[in-house]
Amino acid sequence: MKILIIGAAGMLGRKFAESLVRKPLHSAPTPTRLTLADVVAPLVPTDFAGSCETMTCDLTQPGSAQRLLSGRPDIIFHLAAIVSGEAEADFEKGYTVNLDGTRTLFETIRQIGAKESWKPRVVFASSNAVFGGDFPDYIPDDYILTPQTSYGTQKAIGELLLTDYRRRGIFDGIGLRLPTICVRPGKPNRAASGFFSGIIREPLIGQKATLPVPETTRHWMTSPRSAVEFLRHAATLDLSLLGERPNLSMPALSVTVGDQIAALKRIAGPEAVALIRHEPDEAIARIVSGWARSFDPQRALKLGFTTEQSFDDIILAHIADELGDRLV
Repeated sequence: MKILIIGAAGMLGRKFAESLVRKPLHSAPTPTRLTLADVVAPLVPTDFAGSCETMTCDLTQPGSAQRLLSGRPDIIFHLAAIVSGEAEADFEKGYTVNLDGTRTLFETIRQIGAKESWKPRVVFASSNAVFGGDFPDYIPDDYILTPQTSYGTQKAIGELLLTDYRRRGIFDGIGLRLPTICVRPGKPNRAASGFFSGIIREPLIGQKATLPVPETTRHWMTSPRSAVEFLRHAATLDLSLLGERPNLSMPALSVTVGDQIAALKRIAGPEAVALIRHEPDEAIARIVSGWARSFDPQRALKLGFTTEQSFDDIILAHIADELGDRLV
């Protein structure tokens, strides 16, 4: 089996690639070729049993998609995107990367497949940002897409493209509407949701963190561990079970910022909580207020996708996976 991960230098791509070394995909052949691609050089996971190639590649550049697909991968994980805050701040870049790059990938698959007997599986990383406006208490699986940000609009269009290319038999596709991933390791990025991780990640190592929204702000979150498992499950899921609706809202936890802080206090004590500084940011608050807060993801749950049971579990997973002895 040949696997291509586009966006492999990002947090999720890196962790997913590493997971393929630790354990094989369920009921699937062991990957014999792994191609990791991004606009910066991805890291090669250690001890990968098959061949592993890294590529520095930008889907928005002519010829890049053809080069990415030259190995005719069996499964393509399309994780590459610029994040929500950056897409909102730079309108042109957001559409160029998140929309044009996605369509270029899908269209190149079509062009190659028209000449050869090749029909890969495509796993597309979408987002809960495809929803917007006034929400019910729990967003059902058939809720209309009304994004309120450029990022959400770009992902919603990507979902529609995936659905149509799949309908026409160009590739087997599944779209995963990823919740906000928390606690993200590493340094802060330009995502508007970055503070959800920052108010946990930084205090755990004795650093100050900024909170730009009220503690009553509610959001839909899962851990990096669960996000990796979503990708792994999508790699081998019987896609005929999706019917004509290949895009799924993933399970997660609906928690407030106050719930996050309470969990931090239980695990790391009041000293960690004291490092959080309340600094309201109207721009961030406006973006976040338009995001979905809670879902009823029955389709994904019935298909075997799972997540944590409490936010304490998410923090403890971050400590175990990222901190070890570095916990303050």
